[in-house]
Amino acid sequence: MKVLSRSKIDRQYKWRLEDIIPSDEEWERLYLNTESMSNAITKYQGKLGEKASILQCLRFDDELSMNVEKLYVYAKMRKDEDCSVDKYVGMVDRIKNLLVDVSEKSAYIMPELSANSEEFLRELVSDGDFEDYSYTIQLIIKNKRHTLSTPEEVLLAKTGLFSGIFQEAFGMFDNLDIKFNKFTTVSGEKVQLSHGLYGALMQSTVRDDRRKAFETMFTAYKDMINTIATLYIGNVKKNVFYSQVRKYENCLDRATSGEDVSVGVYYRLLDCINDNIPLLHRYLRYRRHALGYPQLHMYDLHVPITGGDSLGVEYEEACKIVKEALQPLGEEYAGLLDKAFNEGWIDVYENKGKRSGAYSWGCFGAHPYVLLNYQKTTHDIFTIAHELGHAMHTYYSNANQPYPKADYKIFVAEVASTVNEVLLVRHLLSKAQGEQKKYLLSYLLDMFRTTVFRQTQFAEFEYEAHKMAEEGKPMSAEALCEVYRKLNRKYYVTTGVLNDDLIKYEWARIPHFYNAFYVYKYSTGLISALCIADNILKNGESAVADYKKFLKAGGSMSPVEILKLAGVDLTTDEPYEQAMAIFKDTLEELEKM
Repeated sequence: MKVLSRSKIDRQYKWRLEDIIPSDEEWERLYLNTESMSNAITKYQGKLGEKASILQCLRFDDELSMNVEKLYVYAKMRKDEDCSVDKYVGMVDRIKNLLVDVSEKSAYIMPELSANSEEFLRELVSDGDFEDYSYTIQLIIKNKRHTLSTPEEVLLAKTGLFSGIFQEAFGMFDNLDIKFNKFTTVSGEKVQLSHGLYGALMQSTVRDDRRKAFETMFTAYKDMINTIATLYIGNVKKNVFYSQVRKYENCLDRATSGEDVSVGVYYRLLDCINDNIPLLHRYLRYRRHALGYPQLHMYDLHVPITGGDSLGVEYEEACKIVKEALQPLGEEYAGLLDKAFNEGWIDVYENKGKRSGAYSWGCFGAHPYVLLNYQKTTHDIFTIAHELGHAMHTYYSNANQPYPKADYKIFVAEVASTVNEVLLVRHLLSKAQGEQKKYLLSYLLDMFRTTVFRQTQFAEFEYEAHKMAEEGKPMSAEALCEVYRKLNRKYYVTTGVLNDDLIKYEWARIPHFYNAFYVYKYSTGLISALCIADNILKNGESAVADYKKFLKAGGSMSPVEILKLAGVDLTTDEPYEQAMAIFKDTLEELEKM
């Protein structure tokens, strides 16, 4: 369980960031060139009332943005390799400052474009020369009332110098400064807890080891709860400020409108999940019974409930399993997976100072990347499939859309990743028997619990926290913990299931909360993915073709409309009801076994 330094990790398990920028020296040269370019963006100011200048400005802004994106992605991922390396911490800080400078100098663009008449803007949408920008201009028309004057936009752009400090401070604390106590396992092994090891220990079959890991983890956050609460409250109040300044009804309205999604989708999700909490309670009672415990604790929610194979395999075998599972997506998709596995797309193992968790990221003009902290657990095999779903979505979008339309909205960002997870579990179930099949059925139920129910619980917490700030109610560590305690009780406490006191601090370790109203998209993502995956498995090539339309669409239209290309309409009850039916059917199948 020892965490190695990065220099001890074999090169084949490290990503190749030189595919973005060849070296740190080249990064420096590009930075200086981009810094010079940023001064030229102002030459179009006051000229965005006629087509030729608008087109030139948008294209120049694209070139500048691509450079900044490339610089930022490279520096940030170098920092994520080891957050203690001052050189990359400094590079990230420099590119963030340049990003703010560029934002300030280009802040006039949206107000000037928005100042044009709606009739003129609609002419641009239908003009073939503006095809790459048609959706952008449609959004300008939609958001005219939220766009401020040029001086106001410049002022808001300047706040970018510090608006992200809450998230940055939490990230540094969570990845570097947090102190976990050591503990001794039942077998006598001394454990220095880390984020990666915590995930593995939560799946340990030794209950006392799980309890010690749980208590060690949450005690660390309890000990720093006032500091963490101050950071989070500051982030929430920042969101309220931006929502009010831009004349949105509330923070949720701003977040959903910013992605061209109706708030009705958010409320529909919460209503559906709350209606089905009794089904979650039924599953929890089954879990308690299957584990043979008189009472179920929060640290009993991740351990396998059957004796089936937990698929704790080496990384290479995990990749093979994922590739086999995704065969229904066709030969082209399989070829891209080979590239990802063999051509430096993936950073595999945890090392000292490395950012915790997993993600997929990249920039236009280079292949996508995946960060892992691989452990030999079933969860980590699914993480490979999940993050490669993100990577393939990015690859197809960038390959089939121009830069202004390539970046898909966060609302659909979790769909492709979760399609891969669903296909993986269906593939494994198709070959499983006996205890292994029980294990996989329970794994699918846990996927529901963690991705649909758990993320919706998180979404409710965010909603309540922002509502407190918007209504002027006092916010404190105690108040936030009480909100989370009540929500956890609603979702998890049923006959024989305890609401362990330490769980009220769980909200304090969720980094996604610093990107407000993000987590609910995990829930809608799984719901959408279930429908898409079932269609692929039932209808084969025609369904794959429809799914590829979704992957290739990037950000070329509203994300809700893009999902309709793959046969999912989240403005209706159908996909939500279908997802809950699958959860119920899976639970009943496991109960019968």
